Amino acid sequence: MNSPAAQVVQLLTVKGQTLAVAESLTGGLVAAEITAAPGASQAFRGSVTAYATELKHELLGVDATLLSQRGAVDPQVAAEMAAGVRKALGADWGIATTGVAGPEPQDGKPVGTVFVAVDGPSAGASDAAGGGKVTALRLNGDRAEIRMESVRSVLALLLEELASEQTGNERAQDTERNGGF
Repeated sequence: MNSPAAQVVQLLTVKGQTLAVAESLTGGLVAAEITAAPGASQAFRGSVTAYATELKHELLGVDATLLSQRGAVDPQVAAEMAAGVRKALGADWGIATTGVAGPEPQDGKPVGTVFVAVDGPSAGASDAAGGGKVTALRLNGDRAEIRMESVRSVLALLLEELASEQTGNERAQDTERNGGF
């Protein structure tokens, strides 16, 4: 069985689509996981590790007011990070991680609070500005476990979106073949 990262690379390559990654608490682990997959260069555009809060605004276009009011650990911030990296690196899909790996709480959020986001051509626009989908996580474990589970979760979210896009396209093609019915 292929790793989730290998599945992502394979699906994106088949579709002729690309991926960009924005990371905070995972510090480059998502990009490392993707680039470990054979053929990653066919689909992976690059990543931005915006660990410092101001870089989320400066490099990824996250709203400065949002960051000052809510802090970096917020679902809207995750959505804007995914949309921002997608735009900045010219990719079809953008994914993002932000959260608190510990050992101390951050921005009033407890350790284990994580938000992962995906932004792409078919991501559900009703979930967040930027046309993305965000998942809120409450993770247990030490710093390393929280970071690795965040990597697994963002890749799972992307796989879910890629699969639903494929299903949607197949339905549309089937409808077209059947005269619109």
